[in-house]
This record gives sequence, C-alpha cells and structure tokens, in this order.
Amino acid sequence: MTIRVVLADDQALLRSAFKVLVDSEPDMEVVAEASDGAEAVDVVRASGADVVLMDIRMPGTDGLDATRAISSDPALSGVKVVILTTFEVDEYVVQALRAGACGFIGKGAEPEELLTAIRTAAKGDALLSPAATKGLIASFLAQESPYAAQDTAGEDRTADGEARRPVDVLTGREREVLTLIGGGLSNDEIAERLAVSPLTVKTHVNRTMSKLGARDRAQLVVAAYENGLVRPGHG
Repeated sequence: MTIRVVLADDQALLRSAFKVLVDSEPDMEVVAEASDGAEAVDVVRASGADVVLMDIRMPGTDGLDATRAISSDPALSGVKVVILTTFEVDEYVVQALRAGACGFIGKGAEPEELLTAIRTAAKGDALLSPAATKGLIASFLAQESPYAAQDTAGEDRTADGEARRPVDVLTGREREVLTLIGGGLSNDEIAERLAVSPLTVKTHVNRTMSKLGARDRAQLVVAAYENGLVRPGHG
C-alpha cells in the first residue's frame, strides 16, 4: 500500500526537495502540495491523504489552525499530521500536539529520519518515540505554559472541542501505563516493566486514549505532563 503524502509549507524550494525525496521511495508518493493552512485542509480532503507534513508558520491560515481543522473533522480521522519545525522547542508545536498532531520533526532532519517519520505516522504509531517529544512538552506544559490550549473558562479541550477529562477516570493500571508513556517507554518496554503482554498494554493504551479524549499517543504524553504524572528530569 502506497502512503499518500501532502506537503504543506510556504517555501516552494523546501516542498520541492521533500517531494523529490518522498517520490523516490516505492512505498510513498506526494499527492498534493499546499502553501498555506487553508489550502492544506482543502487538498487533504480532496486527495485522500494518509500523512501531512505541516509547517506551522505560513501566511493566512497557519499550520496550527489547519492541524486543528483536520484533527476535528471525523471524515479525516485517519489522517496523521506531522509538524515540520525549525526549532524543536517551540510553543506552537505544543499547541499542535494538543490540537491532534501525532508528533513533530525538525526541518534539518536527515532524509532517512523524515522517511521513517512518515512511515511511522502512517502506521498510527507514536511518531519517532514518546521520548522525542518529552523534552519539548516538559519545557512548556510542566511549567504551566501560557500557551496551553484552554477555553475561556479555563477548561482544557480535546481537538474536537470536548472537555478533556482528568486522570481520575483511569484505573490504577491505566494511570501506571500513562505514566510510563509519558516517561518515553514503548509498548514493548511497558510490557516488560509491568510483566504483561504487549497486547495487554495496547488494550490499556486504547482505553486510556478513549477515557481522556486523546487522539493518539502524542496526546497521552501531553496528558501525563499536564496531570503531573511525569516531571522534567524524571521518568
């Protein structure tokens, strides 16, 4: 199965370079390009994309709003948004993760890293690893960043606008799994730590996502920090 990729970046030269790289791979192809967020949402809907490489800073509708629009559209529930960023520690990347992006990758990444990120996102797995987002999230969320995506009443919201529920809805085991996810462990590592099967861990992860209104594993990492289960320099 070919992975259908959309490139959303206002720099035509960068899009061209990424297109050459992606189209050189037998298992993926660029099906559309966009130079701003509004165009990105339109071409994603029209192209049947699997993965979007999304720049945040674009003229007009930016990548953050575009990510939120894609993530909140039930018809696009299978689309994975990978944020392209120049600076990995970036408050807007945190907002994008909250809005439903599955992770991020630096624009200066090696070609193989970018290709691996696309394949990983397409499979629905955590982009790269939870540890890749841990430092960024620790820098902003654990310090009660003013960039937190809250409504006017201060109530945290999921990508589709529903109130995000606190971790007290979780069972003890689900909280334990969430803590380990926030600490950067994979399902296999969690299974080894808890002496259970990877399938059991996957079940706990899926139930935790459902209870917390999380779109994917990246948002579980966010939730672990928001709820104080993991702290900078710990886990």
